[in-house]
Amino acid sequence: VQLQASGGGLVQPGGSLRLSCAASRRISGIDSLGWFRQAPGKQRELVAPLPTRGMPNYADSVKGRFTISRDDAKNTVYLQMNSLKPVDTAVYSCNVRGRAWGTGAPFDYWGQGTLVTVSS
Repeated sequence: VQLQASGGGLVQPGGSLRLSCAASRRISGIDSLGWFRQAPGKQRELVAPLPTRGMPNYADSVKGRFTISRDDAKNTVYLQMNSLKPVDTAVYSCNVRGRAWGTGAPFDYWGQGTLVTVSS
């Protein structure tokens, strides 16, 4: 399975972007989807996790501004980012975790990352 992230770019403070992460095929046995980000010189941060059973649990730094959603028909997960700030500048990566049906073997798929730069 490959995850293709897209939608990053340069945006002014206060602007919006929508990131997409498309899987190469339908994935069964998903436990959680999520968006991570890593800013220069900082550790990777989980900003928007979406468990299969449950509600998103956003990082405090993005709560009220970011929204994660999924479209199973398109095998795609999105991250809508509003009111962007310079501190949101980072490489954003999508992640899908779970266990394969039947074997129960765990999987942990990552997208390649897309750069978001918030600057005037």
